[in-house]
Order: sequence, then C-alpha cells, then structure tokens
Amino acid sequence: MPARPIVPTAAAILLAATSMAYGRPDARTMTCEQTQQLIQSRRAIVLTTGRNTYDRYVRQYGNECDWPEVPVASYV
Repeated sequence: MPARPIVPTAAAILLAATSMAYGRPDARTMTCEQTQQLIQSRRAIVLTTGRNTYDRYVRQYGNECDWPEVPVASYV
C-alpha cells in the first residue's frame, strides 16, 4: 500500500484542526466591558494579562471549576 496519500490527508487534518483553535485574548487590549462580555459568553476563559502572564477566569460558581479548585472574586 503506498504511503503517499496518507501524507496529504494528515497535513489537511492538521491544518484544519489548528485553524479552528482560538488565540488567547489579550486583556490589555480590551475594554472592561469587552472583557466582561467575553467571560460571560464563554463561561470560562484564559486571558493574557501581561507580556508573559495569563490566568483563567470563570463567569460564576458552578461546573467551571474542578475539585478541589475554589473560585474567588478576581479582577483583570
């Protein structure tokens, strides 16, 4: 069986998977309202907060956190 058809197929699948990924939003370039709306719409999100820093934010207490994580109020 020739391996040649496998290479283009694998490349196409890899390209499709990477194009669907979201980039991490940068909180430094967003207004407070935009940041709040983004967190509300996605329920939980990882935001870039500095040049080499990021953090996860969730919209409410509930299933967004895994045990033993405890959500606390936070500000971006």
